[in-house]
Parts: sequence; structure tokens; C-alpha cells
Amino acid sequence: MKFNTLFFFLIIFVSAIIGACEGTKKDNSEEMSSTDEIFPPDEHTSQLALDYEGLYEGVLPCADCEGIETKIEIGPSFSYVKKSVYLGKNNDSIYESTGTYSWNDAGNTITLENEERPNQYFVGENVLFHLDMDGNRITGQLAENYALRKNMD
Repeated sequence: MKFNTLFFFLIIFVSAIIGACEGTKKDNSEEMSSTDEIFPPDEHTSQLALDYEGLYEGVLPCADCEGIETKIEIGPSFSYVKKSVYLGKNNDSIYESTGTYSWNDAGNTITLENEERPNQYFVGENVLFHLDMDGNRITGQLAENYALRKNMD
């Protein structure tokens, strides 16, 4: 009789422990479903990891001229100055604009707010890649021609 009573209490004890563990697992899984705990913010974005402020220069392709000599200075407080010269035109006028820029959610692309489209640049290490009208990297044989290099002087 003692064996049956002891066996009965042992089964109840083990059932209580298993039930408590399942409750704990359920509570932990609810906590772990938070994306903040599983996936901390990515701190390796261009915005956070690169020294992106400075002067970028290059000659961008042009449909009806020899190229567009382009200089973009990315400054503090989300400011920029852009200077463009259309090469091979009769007037070598400098077109200058200033304004502010903003970052995309991924922290890798800036948009020059006061510019007509295409006005987005993918920010790489010491380079700005001029993006197409839809905000995509330009590919193909001419892709390298859409890069503005950071002036390291």
C-alpha cells in the first residue's frame, strides 16, 4: 500500500514539474519573439559605420553632352552642396544647389531633398553611387561611370 501511495505522489510531482516547465517555455518563447531581443539593430549601416561626410567628385554620363562633372559635398546636420558642369556645352556654367538630405530606413542610401529625380545615392566606403530613377544601382558596362569618389585631400 505504501508503494502505491508513494507512486501516486511521484506521478503528481513529476506532472507538476513538467507543467511548470511548459509554462516557463511558453513565457520565454513569448519574450523571445520580440525582434529587439533576437535581432538587435544593425549597427553596420553606411550611416552608422562610415565616415561619409566630405567632398565626392566624378563625371557622370550625359545623354546630350560629354559628361556631367559633379561635386557633392555632404556636410554636417544633413546638409549638402551640389555643383554640376555639363561638359562639351557652349556654356560651361556651374549649376549649384544646396539643401538637406535624408537616409533611407536601411541606412545605406541618401536622398538629396531639393533635387529632381534621380536624386538618390548609395553610400559606400569613400564613394557615392548615383542611383537610377527607381533608386536602384546601375549595372552593366557603364556602372562604374556612376560613381563619385571621395576627395581624400
